[in-house]
Amino acid sequence: MDLLSGLAGVLPGGRIVADPDELRRHGGGVFTYHAPRPPDAVVCPESREEVVDVLRFASERGVPVVPFGEGSSLEAQTIPVRGGISLDLGRMDEIVEVRPDDFIARVQPGVTHGRLNAELKEHGLFFPVDPGWDASLGGMAGTNASGTNAVRYGVMRDQVLDLEVVFADGTVVRTGGMAMKSSAGYHLTGLFVGSEGTLGVFTELTLRLYPVPEKVLAARAVFPGIEGAGRAAVAMIRSGMRIGRVELVDARTVEAVNAYKGTDYAVAPTLFLEFGGSEAGVEDDVRVARALSDSEGCGGFEFEADGAGRERLWEARHEAALAITRLNPDKKPMTTDVCVPIGDLPDALGHARETIAAHGFDGAILGHVGDGNYHAVFPVDVEDPDEMDRAGTVDGQIVRYALQRGGTCTGEHGVGSGKTGHLREEHGDSLPFMRGIKRLADPGGILNPGKIFAEEEWRAPG
Repeated sequence: MDLLSGLAGVLPGGRIVADPDELRRHGGGVFTYHAPRPPDAVVCPESREEVVDVLRFASERGVPVVPFGEGSSLEAQTIPVRGGISLDLGRMDEIVEVRPDDFIARVQPGVTHGRLNAELKEHGLFFPVDPGWDASLGGMAGTNASGTNAVRYGVMRDQVLDLEVVFADGTVVRTGGMAMKSSAGYHLTGLFVGSEGTLGVFTELTLRLYPVPEKVLAARAVFPGIEGAGRAAVAMIRSGMRIGRVELVDARTVEAVNAYKGTDYAVAPTLFLEFGGSEAGVEDDVRVARALSDSEGCGGFEFEADGAGRERLWEARHEAALAITRLNPDKKPMTTDVCVPIGDLPDALGHARETIAAHGFDGAILGHVGDGNYHAVFPVDVEDPDEMDRAGTVDGQIVRYALQRGGTCTGEHGVGSGKTGHLREEHGDSLPFMRGIKRLADPGGILNPGKIFAEEEWRAPG
């Protein structure tokens, strides 16, 4: 029995897709440089019970299963490198429940953060994790996504109170509850958030919500150099102000955004800032931020007070990565996402700029610098072995600089199949324990094989 005919006995017609265009879409990535690999079938469940049935089928036959949301992950998390089933959870898109008085929402994994926030407006609430792309909440939990609001609200792991998870053999578990805190047992929710589809498939998430601030004000601060912009960002965090977003873009990124969006921002290193809170609190924070920026030679501090202006500013920042790729349309973007201790940020930005230039790349630097997380983006010709080697050298040097200072190889994009070597450098002593957890949850190795650590690593005896 082949895979498609076997699956036909598991799900109703129309849920199993073998159309070549859909196979290609599920075998690549929106922003990734990793080689595509189409699945053998795309399966579209509509309920937890159908996910259970598919996983039992796959487990009995040793068929790989790769969860798929919007396909926007950067490190090949959704690419089925061993073939098999791409489990598209897009039809599981119900907002199950919003409980305004409890500041929580229960959602299925296919709901996007944009759609959830549209639903929450009438309640005066919002969900803060904002990775830029309108990603699915299941996928965001899978990679422990971050985004522009992380400096104030934290990352995805800070927002997920409970998960409904289906293991490879079809077993269903809940990892938490609706309370804002718990000391009951191991923190299983934190374990599964960031597991990149290697431990189980999420079928429901319980999320923490927040009130919309009374006043919100956005601003752009322009600097003569990237290190100065970084120092200003660090100073703002140290000041204790309740800043909502601190985003850095370098001159090359601004140039790309202007070309792509038709804007006319000054082509110089820039901090995109957002302040939120009471009227008096915002005014005080802006005054301090402006003074700190001036101390680093800020050449312009401009405000966006109305909603439309703020939306245009953040749309420009969110589409910066796409704008950078358009500068070199025949190449693929290689994107680092190291995170360093906040005090090391200015020097790390300078090191990244020097490293990119030294190896001859047309690179850009941007990121959520308020928490020490920044991205170096440099387009590469994936068909040119020499260029790929040089790109790997740049990536490795940026990562090692971060690790030597107590940082991490990935602040928000995850490991996937692109950072397995860096994970060994960062957490080699704990990898055997991680592999043991993987074997316990997925003894047959069917869940997103080849991600986080190579298949031969987790299957090694020990």
